[in-house]
Amino acid sequence: MSTMTRDDNVPSDEETPLLSSELAPRKQPTPVPWAQIWVLLVLQLAEPLTAQVIYPFTPEFVRNVGITHGDESRVGYYVGVMQSIFFATQALTVLCWSRLSDVVGRRPIILTGLFGLSLSMYSFGLSTTYWGAAISRSLNGALNGNIGIIKSVVAEITDPTNLPQVLAYMPIAWSTGGAIGTTIGGSLSRPAERFPDTFGNSEFLKKYPYFLPCAVTGSLSALTWVITLVSLQETVPSRLSLRTLLTGKARSSSFVGASDIDDAEKPYPLSQLMTRRVLLSVINYATLSLVDISYRAIQPLFFSTPIHNGGLGLAPPSIGKILAFSGILNGVFQVTCFTRVHALWGTKRLFLGGLCCSIPMFALFPVMNTLARVYGISLVVYSAAVLQVVWSLGLASCYGCVFMAISVASPNRASLGTTNGMAQLLVSIMRAIGPAAATSLFSLSLAEGYVGGGMVYLVLLGVSLATIAFGTTLPLSP
Repeated sequence: MSTMTRDDNVPSDEETPLLSSELAPRKQPTPVPWAQIWVLLVLQLAEPLTAQVIYPFTPEFVRNVGITHGDESRVGYYVGVMQSIFFATQALTVLCWSRLSDVVGRRPIILTGLFGLSLSMYSFGLSTTYWGAAISRSLNGALNGNIGIIKSVVAEITDPTNLPQVLAYMPIAWSTGGAIGTTIGGSLSRPAERFPDTFGNSEFLKKYPYFLPCAVTGSLSALTWVITLVSLQETVPSRLSLRTLLTGKARSSSFVGASDIDDAEKPYPLSQLMTRRVLLSVINYATLSLVDISYRAIQPLFFSTPIHNGGLGLAPPSIGKILAFSGILNGVFQVTCFTRVHALWGTKRLFLGGLCCSIPMFALFPVMNTLARVYGISLVVYSAAVLQVVWSLGLASCYGCVFMAISVASPNRASLGTTNGMAQLLVSIMRAIGPAAATSLFSLSLAEGYVGGGMVYLVLLGVSLATIAFGTTLPLSP
């Protein structure tokens, strides 16, 4: 039985990693439970699919609804708010969803999140004003806490011998979902204008020019709901039913306390999860997300901004193709290379190496604009865009590393949902700040005459350097 320390009233073994008893080297890895992993991969498609479908047409949507009154320098600000509001509302609810999943099980919460994704996409597609779309986007974030819960399920059905192999496949879902989402968003927006033979007589699609891509992704999310209901197995063995919870019959012993700290099958109170290993892992995840989401926010805005204002002046279909290519290449790279590179470099070195890739990644933005001014939108510009995508692969590899760090830092399996919820809470806050701050800096650069948005790239390079420095604190797996 664990004992309590005299100075902090915390279990003396809570610094012991979640999987410490399983970390001894094994000759053969445990077989991967592929049946459930494939369900989780399909499930994970839903969030990037619904999140990124709007990226190709958001700048155009902002211009068309008239909220900027024709001022190009304000487009970036409103695009950033649109992207940030999802994560802001997610930050308000994600820990509650994750904590609740530790008690009632993963399936009910995941199904609720999928329902929220589907509902919000239909609502977004029917929006004709900026703030109507923003409310739909906020609903998307508030009802969805699935990303952290999916990570909990992955950790619960794997062990350290097969977790890296599974993590190599998880980015496929995110990349594929992003690639499909951006392709749908870029290809199906304004269908009445772009496909007059097929949709030209539809007054509905003329009134709601972005409904079709939103409806397609919302329907795919609904299909995922059905697949999850039928195929996903519950991984929380001792759970309360929602009926018991709602009727107030849940016992206080549902959570581990001082009197029953020896029960390893129940989640620890939130206060007892604040260990050094957990906090360092979570904060590293958050800083990584800040860098990544800032890049994701700037990228489509940069592509759509006219060349003379510091961008490339591309149309939504072209933006969608570049973003889709990025997603596909990332998925292929993670599957074919992540496990091998991780085995060669280790978690911490791969994490730091991936963070270093953000330096040339951000530096290429002004380079591409300079090339476009000299050569126009030509092969040399697209080559630079491909090079930027290649550098972004390293940054994407960091997610698998930090997820492993968080998984082994959790005090026990029953607390995985809350631990991942804590991580996702801080990440959501960073992702709420990142897009609005980055795109606002881009707009400020234009307004103040910094050609090419130079100010924002200098700031983001500084943030990247700070993130790399903090990355040296990522706890090493025992």
